[in-house]
Amino acid sequence: MMYWGYGMGAWPMAFMTLLNLLFWALVIVGVVMLVRHFDRRTPPSDAAGPGPGGGRPLPHQILDERFARGEIEEDEYLRRRQVLDGQPAYPSRR
Repeated sequence: MMYWGYGMGAWPMAFMTLLNLLFWALVIVGVVMLVRHFDRRTPPSDAAGPGPGGGRPLPHQILDERFARGEIEEDEYLRRRQVLDGQPAYPSRR
């Protein structure tokens, strides 16, 4: 059976097409937002470290580790620690 002018016109068909495209765009955006949300909740493996938020270590931590390993002497450690704390450093006794 053929329809001669009694079927759906051009404007309702265009409106339904736009609604269909809008629906699928919203579905895709929703999926992308969910993936980003759950991806953000898991920390990246390369950023797991002793610093704040799993990033790089703080300068105080690096200084403490160097002193603990014996890389720097006590007077050097104390002088650098004062500089990091914002205090004027006393001159080295060497």
